[in-house]
Amino acid sequence: MSTTTKPVNQKAWWLVLPVLICVAFSAIIPLMTVVNYSVQDIISPERRVFVGTEWFASVMRDSELHEALLRQLTFSFAVLLVELPLGIMLALSMPAKGWKSSAVLVLVALSLLIPWNVVGTIWQIYARTDIGLLGATLQWLGISFNYTGNSLDAWLTVLVMDVWHWTPLVALLGYAGLRSIPDAYYQAARIDGASKFAVFRFIQLPKMRGVLMIAVLLRFMDSFMIYTEPFVLTGGGPGNATTFLSQYLTQKAVGQFDLGPAAAFSLIYFLIILLLCFILYNWMQRVGTQQVEVEQ
Repeated sequence: MSTTTKPVNQKAWWLVLPVLICVAFSAIIPLMTVVNYSVQDIISPERRVFVGTEWFASVMRDSELHEALLRQLTFSFAVLLVELPLGIMLALSMPAKGWKSSAVLVLVALSLLIPWNVVGTIWQIYARTDIGLLGATLQWLGISFNYTGNSLDAWLTVLVMDVWHWTPLVALLGYAGLRSIPDAYYQAARIDGASKFAVFRFIQLPKMRGVLMIAVLLRFMDSFMIYTEPFVLTGGGPGNATTFLSQYLTQKAVGQFDLGPAAAFSLIYFLIILLLCFILYNWMQRVGTQQVEVEQ
């Protein structure tokens, strides 16, 4: 008995080819250029010397990098600890149906439409003690506040600014997860006399796990690469209080024109983001699996 295999149509690859070309020009080729710079000492456009892993070792010994990494990790995890609960509470409080739902969705999403540099400018004015609403109010209440001279005030201002700008993203993702829950779950909970907390704990939160995982990864990656807002608001100061990794990299590449160390650090930066996102994703998957096993 002979078997015949159906021929595979390879023409579908032509549909994927434009995407592969775009990815090559937008990601792969620039990445290879950075790799090339990271192993060379660029003395001039015409003169380059191969140095191997010298720049990587130099960057890893840089104490300023260690301080910037610590500030970045502290900021990113603070963002998650604040924005995730706030986003969930905001999603739970939003109306589910009717014109109010559409109006609230538009209002919540307004801050997401503002460009990053404009956000920094808004908060730069908002936090001023002479004309800014926030700064003047704090001064009126007798609270000493100076985001340009006090390191803690500057760091907290950047954190609050990021929370204001990006918490709606977490809320919209959580709202989408809530709207995907069938009404039969709520009807069963009402019949069983379940409390609001029990409904949240056993129905809403498990059903939002997927979108919340996306929210955590998106917010972590974005906060770990934050640059424009703190640069416009504080310029990385006072001192280095709000100089995060992206600003440190810009200073190396643009300010000091150390292309070799900057390229090496950018690759390390890229690997740090991948590693931390991988750890976060696997931890959240493991926690979700354990919760499902316990409920069963």
